[in-house]
Amino acid sequence: MQVETTPLAGLLIFRPTRHGDERGFFSETWSRASWPGPNDHSGPCPDWCQDNHSLSRQAGTLRGLHYQAPPMAQAKLVRCTAGRIWDVAVDMRRGSPGHGQWFGLELSAKNWTQLYIPKGFLHGFLTLETDCEVQYKVDKPYTPDCDGAVRWDDPEIGIDWPLTGDPVLSAKDAAAPSLADWESPFSYEDGT
Repeated sequence: MQVETTPLAGLLIFRPTRHGDERGFFSETWSRASWPGPNDHSGPCPDWCQDNHSLSRQAGTLRGLHYQAPPMAQAKLVRCTAGRIWDVAVDMRRGSPGHGQWFGLELSAKNWTQLYIPKGFLHGFLTLETDCEVQYKVDKPYTPDCDGAVRWDDPEIGIDWPLTGDPVLSAKDAAAPSLADWESPFSYEDGT
């Protein structure tokens, strides 16, 4: 497994190897041994507790920008197993050199790339095809009282979404507050 850093501290790209033959392929998609260590604010290897799987039927479905606040803040390892998505993470850790900056990349069933998103980031994705399936690991269980969202199109963040029209949004995402009306509960120094 190849692990790459990004311009945002702690945000990592994992590229698992696929071994294929006439039958299909085999891939080790996660291994604790591949964790790079506490370098660059990636922290200790997460103790994954839950796997999530979503299906978005329509191209142009946008989910995000989501977070879970401390004490139940979540780290995530995201991959797309059917279709293609534009996956985005926004560093909202107070005191971080990358505070307010975003990073995006395409995740697809074809490129087999995964994005590790540490605690303190907003996360969202846009489906680029119909019938996209996204799977991700989290290190804390879903906790409704800590769940939140920030507007996907907030001009202060300025994400360059590859949209061709209006996105398909949930009611929660359509009503999410702007960054100006939100205070980050995350800190760079304490990793939350």
